[in-house]
Amino acid sequence: MGSMTPEIRHGKVSLGDMTIAFREIGVPRGVPVVLLHAWGSTAGTWDDFAARMAARVRHVLALDLRGHGDSTWTGTYSLASMRDDVLGFLDHRGIDRVDLVGHSMGGAVAVLVAQRQPGRVRRLVVEDTPPPPETPPGEAIAPMAEPATPLPFDWRSFEPIITEMRTPDPGWWECLKAIRASTLLISGGPSSHVSPGALARMSGIIGDCRLVTVGEAGHRVHSLKLEEFWSVTAPFLCAEH
Repeated sequence: MGSMTPEIRHGKVSLGDMTIAFREIGVPRGVPVVLLHAWGSTAGTWDDFAARMAARVRHVLALDLRGHGDSTWTGTYSLASMRDDVLGFLDHRGIDRVDLVGHSMGGAVAVLVAQRQPGRVRRLVVEDTPPPPETPPGEAIAPMAEPATPLPFDWRSFEPIITEMRTPDPGWWECLKAIRASTLLISGGPSSHVSPGALARMSGIIGDCRLVTVGEAGHRVHSLKLEEFWSVTAPFLCAEH
């Protein structure tokens, strides 16, 4: 795409005491694509994918979730608070409907958004997001030590978020039935720590859902296997119907 690649614009939205930073590319038109990163990452992880989407004449917004990048580091964290941040951001921008893409923790947040406001999400892409386990893990989460050098995220988010994602929640599975968006689940295959079997179970509960495996991608599918990720998601997100 070279010099024809649209410029990435940076912005912030204030939601009371919370500030959400975002990266934006493409001309606002139609249904935007909203991208949510994994724990410990930032919106910048989506730059290459976002540029490709913008070249397909899509408007793309990638968010720094709370505690990450240039969004507020609150010191208290939950997936539900991140869900509410995303919904608050959409309200502030006057966005009624979105195509939502989330990786790992971002995928968990995206699922909660699609459950809370089913009519707001047209298409949903969930990249290698682990659903809650059937039984508690055999060992407790080891606290993350305060880093010696600055990180692009709040290290204090580690314990609450990882603990929440590893805590069994039978009600979570039932709530999947509330999702009305056309949904694409992407598995990184056997080299990922996320169970393909658990993702298959998810795909069987969500009404309109397809599961695709990107072989030997591991957990970071869009980062390490961008061409394969693109070949799966572009037709899904850019279909006219």
